Amino acid sequence: MQIDQINNLSFWSKLKKPFIGLSPMDGVTDHPYRYIQKKYGQPDVVYTEFATVEGFCRGVTTPLKDFIFDESQRPIIAQIYGRTSQFFRETAIVICQLGFDGVDLNMGCPAKSVANGGSGAALINTPKLAQKIIKATQAGVQDWINGKTVNDCENITSKIAQEVKKRHLKLSQTYQQHRSIPVSVKTRVGFDSKIIEQWLPTLLETNPVAIAIHGRTLRQGYGGKADWETIGKAVEIAKNTSTLIIGNGDIASKTQALEKVAQYGIDGVLIGRASFGNPWVFNDNFSQEKITIQQKAQVALEHAWLHEKTFGKNEKYSFLPMRKHLGWYIRGFDQAKEVRQKLVMTNNSQEVKEILTQYKLL
Repeated sequence: MQIDQINNLSFWSKLKKPFIGLSPMDGVTDHPYRYIQKKYGQPDVVYTEFATVEGFCRGVTTPLKDFIFDESQRPIIAQIYGRTSQFFRETAIVICQLGFDGVDLNMGCPAKSVANGGSGAALINTPKLAQKIIKATQAGVQDWINGKTVNDCENITSKIAQEVKKRHLKLSQTYQQHRSIPVSVKTRVGFDSKIIEQWLPTLLETNPVAIAIHGRTLRQGYGGKADWETIGKAVEIAKNTSTLIIGNGDIASKTQALEKVAQYGIDGVLIGRASFGNPWVFNDNFSQEKITIQQKAQVALEHAWLHEKTFGKNEKYSFLPMRKHLGWYIRGFDQAKEVRQKLVMTNNSQEVKEILTQYKLL
């Protein structure tokens, strides 16, 4: 099957434009977070946290945690990063077998732990390698279509393979089929400086179904303002291709996202940090004033309970990652700081419930 055919059959082609999605965020967009966002906000598409193909193909099981999802989150995209093309090819087969709707390649992470190893946004400086990685991932999807499975991946350990096959058998019949899934990219406008005129055509040559562009360079990290004018230039560069262009950066509401669509002609927008403790950000006519602190507290408790349910049986389980989420929910009223100070010391959902009840938030 040709790449154009795969793209035309993908879920992306069925999304009503403009679409508003949840941006992938490391340490944030795990299964419980996506579940809450989808339940209360209904973003049109969601991504996993990024998972390392380097580790996955060397026996690290952490990506199996990153790749937990349920049917409520569809369409859902698995995001991966690394720099070894063969690992991308094999991981793409695994992602297909796990039943994801798409696979996204992280070429935008600015973290030193990622970029200093040549992955994430560092790939902007190695365009030929970036192309090789995209093509390898597309080849992995084709391998799956042709009948290959995790059993044919020489770098995937038997322990990981067994878990992948176990999850595969729990999928509905539709998602057990050797169906095609689209390959997309998430990147930035440049490394040290904005070079979208050189970088974007390099990506477009490989025909990804979608490219999400964060309007900052790697050097900017998350500082300063996102440059939407440069994202607008990307739309012009890609106008004669079939690749969707998605904007990302500094979007605080769905209304603002739609304004960017109207101004720059992008196909969709991803919302990131504005969703912290705020799944309602994806709703039409959203207003913070319409969501009571009691509603936020109830969702915070639900989120904490789901965190325990999802990860509680893991050997190295910790409630610590949940604490930041609790702080994000509990804001905007007189005793908020006092409540947050107590919530960030909690170790389970029962303690969370007791504190929220104490302050009459439940």
